[in-house]
Amino acid sequence: MLLEVGRITKPHGVRGEVIVELVTDRTERAAAGSEFVTDRGPMTIVRSSPHAGRWIVAFEGVNDREGAEALRGVVLSAEAFEDPDALWVHELIGAAVVDTADRPLGVVAAVIANPASDLLELADGGLVPVRFVVSHTTGRVVVDIPTGLLDD
Repeated sequence: MLLEVGRITKPHGVRGEVIVELVTDRTERAAAGSEFVTDRGPMTIVRSSPHAGRWIVAFEGVNDREGAEALRGVVLSAEAFEDPDALWVHELIGAAVVDTADRPLGVVAAVIANPASDLLELADGGLVPVRFVVSHTTGRVVVDIPTGLLDD
């Protein structure tokens, strides 16, 4: 599955470097050797460095300002990382939530973004911080919650 991971915003300097804004928290996407699918064909990072919350990136075959300018606005896409611990919202919605003793707690109706910890909103309105998820499989989420968290 291809995911958008960044966008080239503008050229940087005269040696073909560009500014890339990542739309992922996986900064390894900006590492040398990373490959992207774009509407201009495949692109590979030669070198990169963090800069003011974005990245200064040199791509293979882009050696001057003119080449860098031509890349303005290009969307960088890549295959999703295989991460068995990753939680994907579309996989959580509708999943049965159980505690570590296998007692049913409800069904995930939504995932709410929250600065401290994203929250699983259960169909009955209960909220479970994602930080309490201990395992998950297709259609099932196991949580280790403090006593009383879901009591009315």
